Amino acid sequence: MKSKVGGVPASYRLAVASRVCAAVLGGYLLAALSSVCLTLLLPLPRADAVISGMMTSFLFYLVAVLWCFACRSAWQAWLGLLLPGLLLAAVAAGAYWMAQP
Repeated sequence: MKSKVGGVPASYRLAVASRVCAAVLGGYLLAALSSVCLTLLLPLPRADAVISGMMTSFLFYLVAVLWCFACRSAWQAWLGLLLPGLLLAAVAAGAYWMAQP
């Protein structure tokens, strides 16, 4: 069987690299923002809310990585991570603002 090392086009390699970057960076963004949102919004004592938010953030990261490689294009993967990220950032900012005295 012949090896086709040079047979893969550069555009495909860049698309895969873009998806990997989206999975790593966008997944981290969603995980961090979901953790902040849950910490601010859960009606639990502060320590319990932090632990619950951090534990749930692993699920958000997993779903984000799966999303990046299930999309048809790298643009769709980035868009599918940035829109929920903006929504979670708005929710976190609103919850933080409402909690201020």
